[in-house]
Amino acid sequence: MANTYTQLYVHVVFAVRGRQNMISPKWKEELYKYITGIVTNKGQKLMIINGMPDHLHMLIGMKPDLALSDLIRDIKANSSKFINEKGLATGKFAWQNGFGAFTVGQSQKENVINYIKHQEEHHSHKTFREEYIGFLKAYEVAYSDEYIFE
Repeated sequence: MANTYTQLYVHVVFAVRGRQNMISPKWKEELYKYITGIVTNKGQKLMIINGMPDHLHMLIGMKPDLALSDLIRDIKANSSKFINEKGLATGKFAWQNGFGAFTVGQSQKENVINYIKHQEEHHSHKTFREEYIGFLKAYEVAYSDEYIFE
């Protein structure tokens, strides 16, 4: 797209199906590298990825030539296949349906990177549910409790 200049950042959050603690510290870095490869191969830029055993966060620099929902669909489908084929998780691994996506301005980029980097610290005093609902409220996203988590 000649003469198209953008700087779009999106903070993406999604969980393991049933919010089970299935992402092991033993192989999470391997998973993060695999997801980084997916994002890069789609022509996007993964700024940071981190998470907890039951969910993950990413800050993605997006170009306007790819729909975010297509990217997340590919990340979830390919990464769950990767985990299952390599036998990394105990039992069948799957991601929960849906995701949260929140736009980030240039002036907030470093704050979001630091937030994602320090997930363990945040979750020492806040559950994933509290965190996620906090994002929905802060970004004034209308939601129904019955559809947030499976």
